[in-house]
Amino acid sequence: MEKMISLSDGDSAAELQEYLSSLPQEKLTSMITSSALKGTKVGAVIKGILKGSPPSSTEGSKRRLLLYQQCIPLCESGDLQPEVAADIIGLLMLETRTLSGSSLAQLASLFVETVKSGKMGNGKSLELFPTVLTALSACKALTYGKGELNGEEYKRQLINSLCSSRWDPQCVVHLATMFRDVPLSSEEMQFVVEKVLRMFSQLDLQEIPPLVYQLLLLSGKGCKKQVLDGIISYFKEQDRHQEEEQKHGESLDLEVQSIPQDQLRYVEGTIILHIVFAIRLNHELCRELLKSFKTSYGDLCPFSVALLLSVARVQRYEEQVFELLKGAIVKSFKDEQLLQGSKFLQDLRPAHCSVAQMVVHTVKNSVFGWDHVTQGLVQLGFFLLDNYGPKPGPFCKTPEGSGAVARTPTQLACQLGGQVLLQAFKMHEAVRGEILEQVLNRLVTKTASPVSHYLDLFSDIVTSAPMILLESSSKVTETFDHLSYLPLSTVQGLLKAVQPLLKVSMSMKDALILVLRKAMFSSQVDGRKSAVTGFLLLLKNFKVLGSLTSSQCSQALSSSQIQVDVHSRYNSAANEAFCLEILSSLRRCLGQQADVRLLLYEGFYAVLRRNSQLAGAIMQALFSQLKRYYEPEQDLLPPVKLEPCITAHGEHVYLQEPLAHLVCCAVHCLLWLQNIRQSAALNADSSDDEEEEGYQSELQTMLESMRRRMSKSDLEDFELDKSAEFSMASGVGVKNSIYAVLVMGVYEVLMEYTFVRANYSKTHLEELMDLFSRYHKLSELLKEKSGKGRLPSHKTPRSLLSMGFISTLLTALFRDSAQSRGEALSVLRSNGEFVRYSVSVAVQKIQQLEETGNTDGPDGQNTDKTFRFLCDMTSVLMWRYTNIPSVVEDAGRKEKRTSLSHLCLEGLLRIFTTCQQRYPDRMAQLLSSMEMSEEDVEPDDANVTDMNCFYIRQFQRALFTQLSAGEDEFNSKEAQLLLSILTVLSQQLKPSSPQFVQMITWTVKICKEASFEDSAFSKALLSLLFQLYVLFKSPVGLLLELCQDIHSQLGDIDQDVEVENQRHYAVVNVKTATTAALLVLAQADKVLDEVDWLIAKKKSQMVSDESDSEATQTAGHQDPVEKAVTLELGTLLTAVIELVQTALPPGTCTITLLRELSRTYTILTTLVKYYIQVCAANCALPSRFEKLVKLSGSHLTPQCYAFITYVQGGELSVGGADDKKRKKRSEVNPAASAKLLRETKAIPNLIFSIEQYEKYLITLSKKSKVNLMQYMKLSTSRDFRINAATLDAALQEQDHSQEPPESQDTEETQEPKKKKRKQ
Repeated sequence: MEKMISLSDGDSAAELQEYLSSLPQEKLTSMITSSALKGTKVGAVIKGILKGSPPSSTEGSKRRLLLYQQCIPLCESGDLQPEVAADIIGLLMLETRTLSGSSLAQLASLFVETVKSGKMGNGKSLELFPTVLTALSACKALTYGKGELNGEEYKRQLINSLCSSRWDPQCVVHLATMFRDVPLSSEEMQFVVEKVLRMFSQLDLQEIPPLVYQLLLLSGKGCKKQVLDGIISYFKEQDRHQEEEQKHGESLDLEVQSIPQDQLRYVEGTIILHIVFAIRLNHELCRELLKSFKTSYGDLCPFSVALLLSVARVQRYEEQVFELLKGAIVKSFKDEQLLQGSKFLQDLRPAHCSVAQMVVHTVKNSVFGWDHVTQGLVQLGFFLLDNYGPKPGPFCKTPEGSGAVARTPTQLACQLGGQVLLQAFKMHEAVRGEILEQVLNRLVTKTASPVSHYLDLFSDIVTSAPMILLESSSKVTETFDHLSYLPLSTVQGLLKAVQPLLKVSMSMKDALILVLRKAMFSSQVDGRKSAVTGFLLLLKNFKVLGSLTSSQCSQALSSSQIQVDVHSRYNSAANEAFCLEILSSLRRCLGQQADVRLLLYEGFYAVLRRNSQLAGAIMQALFSQLKRYYEPEQDLLPPVKLEPCITAHGEHVYLQEPLAHLVCCAVHCLLWLQNIRQSAALNADSSDDEEEEGYQSELQTMLESMRRRMSKSDLEDFELDKSAEFSMASGVGVKNSIYAVLVMGVYEVLMEYTFVRANYSKTHLEELMDLFSRYHKLSELLKEKSGKGRLPSHKTPRSLLSMGFISTLLTALFRDSAQSRGEALSVLRSNGEFVRYSVSVAVQKIQQLEETGNTDGPDGQNTDKTFRFLCDMTSVLMWRYTNIPSVVEDAGRKEKRTSLSHLCLEGLLRIFTTCQQRYPDRMAQLLSSMEMSEEDVEPDDANVTDMNCFYIRQFQRALFTQLSAGEDEFNSKEAQLLLSILTVLSQQLKPSSPQFVQMITWTVKICKEASFEDSAFSKALLSLLFQLYVLFKSPVGLLLELCQDIHSQLGDIDQDVEVENQRHYAVVNVKTATTAALLVLAQADKVLDEVDWLIAKKKSQMVSDESDSEATQTAGHQDPVEKAVTLELGTLLTAVIELVQTALPPGTCTITLLRELSRTYTILTTLVKYYIQVCAANCALPSRFEKLVKLSGSHLTPQCYAFITYVQGGELSVGGADDKKRKKRSEVNPAASAKLLRETKAIPNLIFSIEQYEKYLITLSKKSKVNLMQYMKLSTSRDFRINAATLDAALQEQDHSQEPPESQDTEETQEPKKKKRKQ
């Protein structure tokens, strides 16, 4: 070795060569090995061998090859020090290009064999491989097998061989790193990427991140989409395995080793960071990522959602990512809704991936250290809430009743945004402050639009994590400063939400009270209303815990002196002092505007129920307020002073005191206290007791006197006789209207008071009837006066009867069979007007509940009690309707107003609808409760279904009775209500159940037999039929039969053609055919939506997975989706052909049909475009599609042109009357000219759609080599708006005196034709 080194250092190359030649091969290799292992002079040895082995000589070339062959395994053995191995590879790399072609080929083969045999250790020698391959590709000719290849082809063969062989999992990362330095063609690159991606499944999870990192660097050469898709699909599969394990953990084969979930999530997080880092360096990568998800959201998974949210942190892609996710979420919800509403689609596309579920999974996964995803989740949550929250109504009014269940895609998207933010708040401490701040900012700033969704989120945050929220209490306290400027609904929601915090945070409570006190003196009424709302909520929900020393008790207390101590015993003195202080503030409001007082009266009862020890203060306030308007002289009528209840400002008159609500509040508080006193003795001081009882007895005396005198008061006593004016245009009329509403309200409150106090005493109930007769007289007078004006100036005021009382009253009127009460109740039952009034008030209360989610009066906000009242009323109304037939009830009655049965039905319909919207989970309880009073059985699923079916049968029987009664006695409105109820109840049935099939069979039977000439009834019946049918099977067959019926009833557009009288459904007759046609067209539009959706799905599937589509086509079987679409369109076209030939009346019906025809051709064009794509993949056209084209070309298109002529003929005949009349009509009626304009737009649109369809058919014919245009009869001209013969006749009639020359006439008639052709 020493000699060789000294010769190498010298100048004599010949001596060195001679010495090396003299050394045997074994000696040379041992020299290399020993020097490498010792790590000393290895560089000098290699340099010496290279110097003494000139590449030009054969011997030198062989010796060089031997050196390489010896060094490569040495470097891989792991025996060398890393720096020694690096030096060796560096030296060899410099001399690689000097090797001969055959040597390079042998070296490359050595590398390949080393990889194949699994001997590749640390991969250090692989750094040399790219240099070998690069040098190899530069060679002109190399021996390969028995032939010769050039360098590039040889390199391709080597890479092919390498990628086709088995790789040791340990060397995959080294190989991926190596390929970065190899110049690769696109084909080779694809081959390499596919191989690396296939290796993912064989690697340990911890080895995936470095491999992904290398792959991303490698993707700089190309195959970006393939790399990203491969990474995402791998983790998608891993997530699927995790889900399956969680679902069937015990049943899965234990031999399959599963990856721990936390480990998988941490690796996913690391890989997301790698990808985002790569995207920052190479923006082309992000474009590929976004492009792949824009086409179809079906490829999304929790991992890809997390990846997109991380990418959103790159500012230039933020907007794109959120728009993409927003679109995917809403599209997913829409697709889900479409699938749920169509059996046809469910059979074809049973699987549906929910993007919402993926987002929720991403939130759950983010707990594993995905901080880079968290910020994106927060942004996405607010993005959804801001974009899809409830919108303001007209004039920026906030719609009432936000408590309904989310049903539409936008509502569901908004709900998802709230869920994401709530979960993010719970899981991630870092974003809590930001979420809270943004929610509160929106509550304060978005005053013009509804904020119920933000309030719901804030409330959920407080409920789920009150102690966490206390850390940010300063943010909440800052929000309190804006209370007096916020809408009342926002204030109510916000204060309800913070109640749990006030119980544990003294500072927050003090801050709120300070703000509310300031608001009490606000110049704005809304500010004072907010203060009242806040104080009432505190009194209802807040109980101070603490202790007061005896010295403090004697002092004037302020709320800030009360110290909170959560662990101390409840102290009633502290509570009372705090609450009395608030009450003293509230008493000031009794002198303010009516709106403020109204809030107070509506809130006092709820406060009293929660804090009964405040009874004395509350009753005193109510008593002193009522005394102002009470006439103490017992002989004077009326007992109330109405003049102080109003105030005048200039010419305008306003309500100052809502007297009826004041009496109502006093009555309910008194009755509740008396009820409590009877059930249990109060544990209070005797002095307080006496004082409290004093107020109660005085108030009771006052109410008794008021009741007695009100029952004797006539309308004249209130200055409201028949000569009084009630016009809203004058001050006197407004004053009288206010008086009337107040008096009616007082009567109602006194009726309830009398009934409760009566305890079913006949005398008392007779007094109640006296009160009602006075009330009824005034009510009728108001109706009479308001009916005389051109516009109804009076709405029926909301009844002040409580929901609980109405429920009790209805039960007493209809279901109470106790003999002891029979005589007394007969007083009420014998008065038909009173019974009717009771039911109509019940309907009004249910309607209010349906619209706003709560009712006026006691317990109106309590959902459980309200639901119980609903159940009771349902039972009563159901009994009343089914046991007393409307035919019997209406006998002899000739009044033009709704019957009691009709009112009962309306009430039932509203109850079912309300329950479905507000309490969807309790529908079963409602149905069961109708008979639960008799059989106290806990409902189960089978029981509920039977119950539902029982009521469905009851209503079916009632409808059948109506239909059997004949045309004269048929009550259309009642029949429509029955159908609406059946619609709601049938939604509770499972479409797969036999009961649902029975329901459809019955509906079809009724449609076939009911032949009433009533458009509204037929519309309701057919709507029910369609709603049920689409959940059972595709409705196109039904549409065809209905179209045939419509055609036979209305006749053909060609009067000479006699239509075959085939009648499938009796519900379609001459009077109802137009209504039926509009419904059929609406349903046809839904079918086209479904077809369009399926075609779009097939297109995206074809783009994403071309290989699968080819396999299905070459197998000779038509795809089931394509087959279904073709058959569906074929039947629909046949139905539309029937309708196009029908002599429909001009107007809405014809315009709708023209639009539907245009839509049909557009969908046909979409299908043709799809088949153009299919033919591009060298696939044959299905024969079914050819038949569809033939049907459209031979039968539909000619009929369309005929129908256009018919529509224009209709216009001419309608407008062909006297010219002066027509001119006058068009001047007076702009609606008619607008309608004409709509028609004129519909016709050119249809022609355009037909011609677009034919244009793409020509393209498809060329692509498929099938002459599809043989079925098309092209129109010879496009002058479809001008009929030459008609125009000639019109011109000749117009001017007989000045007859133009023939040539001029020809010119006039031909010129527009030419213009039309040019189009």
